[in-house]
Amino acid sequence: MVDGLIGIKVGMTQIFDDNGLVVPVTVIKAGPCVVVQKKTAETDGYDAVQLGLVEFIRPSRVNKPRTGHFKKAGVPPCRILREFRGAETPNVGEQILVSQVFKAEDKVDVQGTSKGRGFAGVIKRHHFGGGVASHGSMFHRAPGSIGASAYPSRVLPGMRAAGHMGCETVSVQNLRVVRVQEEENLLLIKGAVPGRNGGYVVIKKA
Repeated sequence: MVDGLIGIKVGMTQIFDDNGLVVPVTVIKAGPCVVVQKKTAETDGYDAVQLGLVEFIRPSRVNKPRTGHFKKAGVPPCRILREFRGAETPNVGEQILVSQVFKAEDKVDVQGTSKGRGFAGVIKRHHFGGGVASHGSMFHRAPGSIGASAYPSRVLPGMRAAGHMGCETVSVQNLRVVRVQEEENLLLIKGAVPGRNGGYVVIKKA
């Protein structure tokens, strides 16, 4: 079976475990996913399956190459496609449910797109300390020196500075699956995962 699924982050809540302790969890609607393509070492150089998240999408939003891709597989159009590997790869057209991949107490890695924060300064973006806040100081939230004036007389690549923050691919590793609700295809994972509510995430076995 494949080692992961595509999901949608629903939000955060809290549940009680068997000892009566409060556990903060993130609710993810993991799947159902459908196998769109099966890749083999003979044809593609590696073994993997391409999964698509089953959700409604208007046919007018799918371009012609993807329309032919889905028609060849005999599956409805999908908005999100991702590749996964596994020991036993399923056949094209099969549906993969959350209960077939994950169970309680599994360790998983979750990958998502972080929230966009717009243009941010160095203190918010890179956690700079800033200067003193006392009266008379003229150095509060500025980045400080970003290079010498004589040599090399330029700002070196990779210098941490103010700029666009967020909207990046972020991975959180070794999270614990608290509960799997098979009927609703829900995955309850302890802790926070990257992204906004309603954002797409990829859940893989750690």
